[in-house]
Formats: sequence, structure tokens, C-alpha cells
Amino acid sequence: MKYRGFLFDIDGVLYVGGKAVDGAPGIIADLSSRGVPFRCISNTTRSSRSTIAARLARLGFSIPAEHILTPAVAAGAYLISSGMVRCMLLTARDVQKDFENLGVNIVERDPEAVIVGDAGDLFTYRSMNTAFRALLSGAILIALEKDRYWMDEDGLSLSAGPFVAGLEYASGARAHLVGKPSKEFFDAALASLGCSSSEVLMVGDDINTDIGGAQAAGLDAALVRTGKYREDKVRESGIDPDYIIHSVAHLCDILNE
Repeated sequence: MKYRGFLFDIDGVLYVGGKAVDGAPGIIADLSSRGVPFRCISNTTRSSRSTIAARLARLGFSIPAEHILTPAVAAGAYLISSGMVRCMLLTARDVQKDFENLGVNIVERDPEAVIVGDAGDLFTYRSMNTAFRALLSGAILIALEKDRYWMDEDGLSLSAGPFVAGLEYASGARAHLVGKPSKEFFDAALASLGCSSSEVLMVGDDINTDIGGAQAAGLDAALVRTGKYREDKVRESGIDPDYIIHSVAHLCDILNE
């Protein structure tokens, strides 16, 4: 086998619209049976990794929470290592679990950091203005991701990126990105696998964050034609995936090289 390890995006790759991609659970089961290490790295910031693992289990996947790396987990580790334990969250509420499990205190006043993820309907004028004022008072801005949009069950929907950009523009702060496509996020996943970048293949549906980010971190990358894949966006990106496959189920063609 050409690769010693694999990284998978989750939403749009393993499942789309609440349904497992045909053949995806089998691919994960095959890797597990062969003893091939893999991690699921997602820019999903609406759910804790325990919730993600439970959702995947309901869809037929056997993936432990410890095999899932999210921006919330990475951000929590970054805060603790930096000695910052007070943060304001502008995220979905479930994500709070990952921060609390790492020892971060969630506060509404005088935070040391403002953490922004995909908060959905929790993005309101009031919540954005509170975050804006915290940044003016000296809090740092941490973006769990900067994706422009994602594929929801009823179609493409705004992700955290536009709201992060708004806070940057208004406050003059520059966000520290901990999710994809940051190199440190990919490096954390590689460290968890115990593999070097040249030994791992990233499988994703986003030409910029998944494919471009992985290649910039030294990995090969396979783009799937599921999820948010759009041919015009691929052409416009200037990014050349190492592989383009119909879905993750066709990863077997690469596995058998």
C-alpha cells in the first residue's frame, strides 16, 4: 500500500445530508481490519467530538471519539498551552464540552480569547457586538475555521468564515486559525497518527481547506465529488488534487495501488 495512514474530512465525505455515503462505512471498516491508522479531521464546529462519534455510529461507522480531531479540541489545547483559561465562545453550545474537558473556563465578561466557530442562529447582532467589544478590550480572536459555507441538509449554508471576517474588519484584530487549512492542524493530526506527511493521504470535499491545506502541509490529497464539491470552484482554485474520485468508496482504487 502506498500510504501508511489516512485523514478523512467527515461532513461531505463520510456522510452527506444525514446519510452515510454509499460504501463509506465499509472503507473505514477495511482500514481498521488491516490495522491502517486513520483520523477524521473536520472543520465541523457545531458538535463536540463525542457527539460526532455517536452520530457516525448511528450511520454505521465504528470510529472512536479519540480518532476525531476538531478545531475545538485543537483550540482548547492551544489555550491551555498558552496559559489562557478564560474564553468567550461564539459557537454552537455542544462544542463547549470539548473546551471544558480540557480545563478551559467559559466566561461572558473579560475573556482572554474570543473563540468563533459555526454558531448558526446564535450569530446575532448582540452576540457579534459582545465579541467585538471583547476584542477591543484586548481579547485575542481565535477562528475554529474560516470556511465560507457548508452543505446542510437543505442546501449550502453560511459557515463561520464570513462572521470571522466581519469581526476582523470591525475590530482590526487578526484571527488565529486553528482549523483547516492551517498547517498546525494537519501537523497535530499527523502527530496523532505517528506518520510523516509523505506517508499520509488526505481525503476531502473542499478544494481549498482540505486539498489545498493538506498539500501545503506536505500531504497528498484526494478530492471526492460529494458534499460541497463543485467543478467550477475546482477550476477557479488553481489547486491540482493528487487524485479526484467519485466518492470515498472509490478509495479502494488507491488502496490497491
